[in-house]
Amino acid sequence: MKKFSELRVGDSFFSTCSISDKELEQYLNFSRVRNAFLENKQKGERQIVSGRAILSRMEGEFTRLSQMYGNHIVFIGTDGDSEWKNRNTRFLKPLYTDQVLKLKFTISQKEDIDDEFGKITVEYEGTTQNGETIIISKKNIYRIKKEPPR
Repeated sequence: MKKFSELRVGDSFFSTCSISDKELEQYLNFSRVRNAFLENKQKGERQIVSGRAILSRMEGEFTRLSQMYGNHIVFIGTDGDSEWKNRNTRFLKPLYTDQVLKLKFTISQKEDIDDEFGKITVEYEGTTQNGETIIISKKNIYRIKKEPPR
């Protein structure tokens, strides 16, 4: 685990994941999302994964990174990107269940909040094994305790 003082703007961390049919179903049940497009799966076909489910998994993977896990870290929001008319996430291609998603997390900003906490801003990028970009999400903001618990 890296302490807040050890994190640098430009640091990148990597992970891979996939979302199974069962995990997607659990997410959709929990979130209570109703979308005919997501519900019309033909038997034997891969299911398209909802964007919010992708973002949720990406955040989960970020907090589980060995460099992050153990810190007191809390997602506190997103800021829009002025180049994207103040939006922060773009879904460029669909992701399907059981498709491998290669994740890259890059720290783009770091600042002190007070003596106890700092703030980091993280850019997410998800690509397929073939290098096709599925998702880009900018300015995901986390509050992080400067000294993690012992």
